[in-house]
Amino acid sequence: MSERNTALRSLHDIGLAAWFGGSLMGAIGLNGAARKTGDDELSTARIASVGWAAWTPVSAAAIGAHLAGGAGLLGANSARVAYQQGVGASTVAKLALTGAALAATAYTRVLGKKVELASSPDPRDAEMAAEHPVNLDQAQRQLALLQWAVPALTAGVLVLNALHGEQQRPEQQRLGMVRRAASPLVTAGGTGLAAVQRARERGMPGRHCEA
Repeated sequence: MSERNTALRSLHDIGLAAWFGGSLMGAIGLNGAARKTGDDELSTARIASVGWAAWTPVSAAAIGAHLAGGAGLLGANSARVAYQQGVGASTVAKLALTGAALAATAYTRVLGKKVELASSPDPRDAEMAAEHPVNLDQAQRQLALLQWAVPALTAGVLVLNALHGEQQRPEQQRLGMVRRAASPLVTAGGTGLAAVQRARERGMPGRHCEA
């Protein structure tokens, strides 16, 4: 690419860094501190809930910035995704991990809100919790597992982001374009099942082509 996308890349990278770093710090620092300073299960849950509630708006802004930057970069690099071999596959993998991280983050917040209501000293929260009973032990067990899912998934996105950076090297772009152009599927007249069939009819090997 000849043009620069500094603003989009900054949104994408800073948002992802905050998403990964915040989730990892929360799992190790915040939850660990709550376990050490809480006098009992209820107070431990209350300390952790207050911390996560304070972080939630920042986390939401970071995720929004990452998604906005990512969407812009995907549009700017659409030609490479379509025509450079390997970029399409890594893009699909990155989108899948991002979706999984979003789902894990959203469900973690739902569970965290349940724990927050169940452990809150506010009478209004107590009334709401009474109307919608919460199994505090079950919610905390699920959170104990999910607290590691979000940093693990976002770490995977970071790795694929590094791979995308390597794929943007000029020599990698040239090699990927050449391999894509030399693919039997492209030579046969396109991609997909029809192209595979045409390649077989011409006696070409039906090698898989990644966009």
